[in-house]
Amino acid sequence: MEIRFYAGPDSGMPHIFQHDVAEDEVRDVLSNPGEDRPGREGSRVAIGQTRSGRYLRVVCVPDAGAAFVITAYELRGKPLVA
Repeated sequence: MEIRFYAGPDSGMPHIFQHDVAEDEVRDVLSNPGEDRPGREGSRVAIGQTRSGRYLRVVCVPDAGAAFVITAYELRGKPLVA
């Protein structure tokens, strides 16, 4: 699956970097999500574990066999337990 990342207008870098998430970690979650559910306005929300053991929430928009990743961040504490 092709994965593209939203780039912040100020930095031009993938937005996920602001949350200390690497592109490979997003690929880990999207390739094997523990949960994948509808989000808002046509988006999808995938939750899963990276190879390094972190749990991430990934928000993306499906786009003709590809995924456009809006954001991703680590789940900790109560959100992880939920």
